[in-house]
Amino acid sequence: MSVVTRFAPSPTGFLHIGGARTALFNWLFTKHHGGRFLLRIEDTDRARSTPEAVEAIHDGLRWLGLDWDGEAVSQASRQARHQEVVRQLLDAGQAYYCYATAEELEAMRQHARAEGRSRLYDGLWRDRDPAAAPAGVKPVVRIKAPLHGETVVHDLVQGDVVTRNEQLDDMVLLRGDGSPTYMLAVVVDDHDMEISHVIRGDDHLTNAGRQLMIYNALGWPPPAFAHIPLIHGPDGAKLSKRHGALSVQDYRAMGFLPEAICNYLLRLGWSHGDAEIISRERAIGWFDLDAVGKSAARFDFAKLENLNGHYMREADDERLLRLTVAALATPPADAERSRLAVAMPLLKARAKTIRELADAAAFCLVRRPLVPDDKAKAILSDEARRLLGGLQPQLAGLAEWTPEVLEATIKAFAGARGIKLGQVAQPLRAALTGRSASPGIYEVLAVLGRDESLARIGDQATARLQ
Repeated sequence: MSVVTRFAPSPTGFLHIGGARTALFNWLFTKHHGGRFLLRIEDTDRARSTPEAVEAIHDGLRWLGLDWDGEAVSQASRQARHQEVVRQLLDAGQAYYCYATAEELEAMRQHARAEGRSRLYDGLWRDRDPAAAPAGVKPVVRIKAPLHGETVVHDLVQGDVVTRNEQLDDMVLLRGDGSPTYMLAVVVDDHDMEISHVIRGDDHLTNAGRQLMIYNALGWPPPAFAHIPLIHGPDGAKLSKRHGALSVQDYRAMGFLPEAICNYLLRLGWSHGDAEIISRERAIGWFDLDAVGKSAARFDFAKLENLNGHYMREADDERLLRLTVAALATPPADAERSRLAVAMPLLKARAKTIRELADAAAFCLVRRPLVPDDKAKAILSDEARRLLGGLQPQLAGLAEWTPEVLEATIKAFAGARGIKLGQVAQPLRAALTGRSASPGIYEVLAVLGRDESLARIGDQATARLQ
């Protein structure tokens, strides 16, 4: 059997991180089996669907590297086909027109709830003659649900899920205005797109039994279902914004790399032994549904940051340079960009995100005279400035400007004065970066170069405390 999967988001907002994992699982399963991965935009809710949201979904998938086959399908554009299928069901006696008023439906619901019944619609128009229909009422079309027996979903993740048919309503297929319901549209589209496997969140598990009812009424073979567990927060509660339930674009803006996001999402609900760092190629080779767990996965933001730090260290310096420059509020001048390029191997070793990298790179980009922050000001006492004034000519006389030579010179300077290295290194750091923390001070000197370093030291050595 040829594998065909689909990702079918509703364009009512940006691509959520949970949706991104669903797309990733579909994409990997398809690639593993050499199939086709399709994209369908479920935009039948015209009031809430926007072109901006559609483009955000496309952009998020492309950023993650989850390419789809062919053109994306708009569900709303297929309304005529949905109506055609409903006519088939009506002609076959598998569906009927329902003229129940809103007041009648509410009375049915209240009565069913009072009796503890899950079937809320009582079949008022199931066997009535449409000739008895009240004037001026636009009917909906309902399916004739089976009254006895069971509906079984053979789920590839959850196992067999059984629903007693007396619990299933004669659900609406077509609204009074002729628009299809979600249940109908999904079945028709999946059938017409030849979807072999429906891989989605387990919040859709109850829908599967209802959708099987439509497949059976039409005599269509259903796809294989695989309902993956949802992502929860660290506290076990449903993932929300306070846990990090942000859009893919938000994580991009926070400075995460797409390969780190995909690696992290892959490990939320799926595993391959003890493997944590998994390349795209290995993921394709390893991924299958039998390794997807049934329990909800917990989102751990700190773990994501650490994983991103790994991918930052592995990333190409030129790529990180482009991303860092793009994250800056002000584009750097050519000299500053060159300095940043030299510093990149040093900076990426410590940063966990592009944002952190851009922040750490500030010392490469600031222009003289530096304005130290409050902590750096506190370090630059009169005594500290005198030490800098004594150190500057010794550094100026060096024949070589390398981290090793600079380290030996500064240590000798501290030893000759009988002071600890930190008493020199901290004022030097404050003078060179304007901060109390930075990458290694000898590397900072090397990155800035002789002229810029000596000029910054001189600025602070001659300045007066404010």
